[in-house]
Amino acid sequence: MTIETLVVKYGLLAILLGAGIEGEAVVVAGGVMAHRGLVPLVPACICAAIGSFVVDQIWFALGRRFQTHRWIVRIHEKPAFARALRLLERRPTAFILAFRFIYGMRTVSPIAIGTSKVALRTFLPLNALAAAVWGPVFTLFGYYVGHALDPLIDRIAGKAKLIVLVVVVLVVFVGVIQLTRHLLHKRDSQGDDSRS
Repeated sequence: MTIETLVVKYGLLAILLGAGIEGEAVVVAGGVMAHRGLVPLVPACICAAIGSFVVDQIWFALGRRFQTHRWIVRIHEKPAFARALRLLERRPTAFILAFRFIYGMRTVSPIAIGTSKVALRTFLPLNALAAAVWGPVFTLFGYYVGHALDPLIDRIAGKAKLIVLVVVVLVVFVGVIQLTRHLLHKRDSQGDDSRS
């Protein structure tokens, strides 16, 4: 069985699971696969949205149910958790809609929201709306990055094209995320210094 056959057979399932477990990198890779014709684009977008929605609902439920459990208490001590709660207190609706787009906040935020006073009836529709936007945005990003990289990938011969394309996209994506994270951290540090 070739890599292409495996991707065609299990690609949508991988996007569904990966969207919830890993996040953006898998969804972007799913967009690249859609560009290469290995998975259909619209189902890839839908799988990304559903995977993200379901896992974030689970994190929310765990945060709500096990607030005093040592695992949640340990997460509560992380700086990202405190930042999530601060942002949630300032603008609850905007934060629930935006947290999955903020690097480093995707997993901890639904847990933090679960430990807050935000009701399930509030979180559920906002989480669904945010996931319905997030899945297609990152899938389409991968789709169009794959299109932009076609000339480079076409120079590479053989079956390694898909592997090389996915690796290149992931390296570029991780580089952009790291740069964004560095700039945001620098901005937050300067903001903290100015408040001191």
